[in-house]
Amino acid sequence: MLSTTQEQPRPGKQLRVARLGQGEAVLLLHGYPDTLQVFSQLAPLLAPEKQVIAFDWPGMGQSDDWAGGATPLLVARRLLQLLDFWQLDKVHLVGQDMGGQPALVFAAVYPERVRSVVVMNSLVDGAVETSWEIEWLRRFGVNKLLLRHFPWLVFRRARRTFLPAGATISAAASQDMWSSFRRPAVRQFIIRMCAGYEGQLKRLPEWYRQISCPVLILWAEKDKHFPLSQAHSLQRFIPHAQLRVLPGAGHWMALHQAAETAAAIREFHQAL
Repeated sequence: MLSTTQEQPRPGKQLRVARLGQGEAVLLLHGYPDTLQVFSQLAPLLAPEKQVIAFDWPGMGQSDDWAGGATPLLVARRLLQLLDFWQLDKVHLVGQDMGGQPALVFAAVYPERVRSVVVMNSLVDGAVETSWEIEWLRRFGVNKLLLRHFPWLVFRRARRTFLPAGATISAAASQDMWSSFRRPAVRQFIIRMCAGYEGQLKRLPEWYRQISCPVLILWAEKDKHFPLSQAHSLQRFIPHAQLRVLPGAGHWMALHQAAETAAAIREFHQAL
């Protein structure tokens, strides 16, 4: 598990952060129902060559909520505020799941602050296939009901579908994510975030086309919710992006195939 501290980038607002290593900064951006501990296996493998920073998004994990909306653009603006608070000029971004979209938008809107982007297993194109579950939740908005009233069902289903058959994660990582996800305030923020992301999905390709920094599309071969067609669609919008598929990997490959995930990211960074 990653050792963490509480920082205060805004008056009265706590942010849980984990820091490892030295050198150029790599920010690890999680989705839901994750916390920064979804990178507990990956971060130490990147730290020998980089300064690695993982944090709970404001409103998620053990971080306080910040007022305002939660679209990918607004989340990217919060990321800019964090970079300014940490006095980081340019960074590498690694975003998975709902951390992928703001990483890509950030690269388009604030190109002078980004060295590279790695995006993993995200809903990047609303017009391309996903699992029936994601399509059903998006179409009918059932996620609001499930998130409000059946959090354990949502979390258990995520744990079952985010991992390939036979793969496991540590009890400590699972408990950290569940203890945060079970908090009503966190789930209410996720409802806002889901609505904000859905509302901005059609605009995302406009930003993708503006990205000029190096991009690695790193995808799990066996992601049960975001198939490879999502990765191929993103590459069409960003023709200079590299696409790499991890054989046999599932959605939480940063946990259950951390060595392979880290090797791909390190190789990408070394070639810059």
